[in-house]
Amino acid sequence: MNSNEAPTPEASTHCGVVAVIGAPNAGKSTLVNQLVGQKVAITSAKAQTTRARMLGIALFGPVQMILVDTPGIFEPKRRLDRAMVNAAWEGAESADAILLIVDPIKQRRHELEPLLEALEKRPEKKILVLNKVDKAKKEPLLELAEELSGRIDFEEVFFVSALTGDGVLEMKEALAKIMPPGPWMYPEDQVSDASERLLAAEITREQLYRQLHDELPYDTAVRPEQYKTRPDGSIEIHQQIVVARESQRPIVLGKGGQRIKAIGEAARKELSELLGVKVHLFLHVKVLENWSEDKEVFEEMGLEWVR
Repeated sequence: MNSNEAPTPEASTHCGVVAVIGAPNAGKSTLVNQLVGQKVAITSAKAQTTRARMLGIALFGPVQMILVDTPGIFEPKRRLDRAMVNAAWEGAESADAILLIVDPIKQRRHELEPLLEALEKRPEKKILVLNKVDKAKKEPLLELAEELSGRIDFEEVFFVSALTGDGVLEMKEALAKIMPPGPWMYPEDQVSDASERLLAAEITREQLYRQLHDELPYDTAVRPEQYKTRPDGSIEIHQQIVVARESQRPIVLGKGGQRIKAIGEAARKELSELLGVKVHLFLHVKVLENWSEDKEVFEEMGLEWVR
């Protein structure tokens, strides 16, 4: 049986929850996508792109692992930040294992330190994953592994590259071994618990970050408005891009509407590949000055309203 085949009825199945935590931009979403074998979480060079607790579902022989891809945990200042941190720690509760992903190059010590302090007190099995080994120098990498292992009682330490996949299979196998016996929680062909509607909004948001880089501030959202299947089997999706200020609208639209057209085309292409059907994507921009204080917007994004 290969690692992603469904178990035979005689095989004893195992199923567990793995929380993936780390400082912003440590490579959590990329690693989850590698473990699952396809894209289930958005990735971006812009920190804090993951907002909701997106689940990926990875299989290894008779073992199903529910991967909770938590938002990067950082010092929360605004309501949106607080909601994201809340979602992250909720994702770590009652997990069978916690993966701490560390970027050995940037490290982000001010954000890593509170994580280490919190992990010291947690009862779950903890695994250290040092990411980006394709770029990091060996000696400092080993020193960092030794230092962090001195702080936390990690079950195992893995050196991986979430981008290239180096070391990921060995880590996946080790994770599978510590999952408890039990029936699978999801069908074998399901890779995420995110609704297609929410995933579609996330993919559009990823394109916003990719194409606008530093021009667009972090306080933007994509609201799903309509998601329906046409008689010919294709999918029609309407989304609203929410910005906080009127001056941001022309940034998203671009000259003659070229920017929003390019964002839409890229998102539509990726969605068509992901869903396996033709997608018709319609985007429009709305200025909503205090959207980050709007309970409805939060719930549409899959986040809990935190006061």
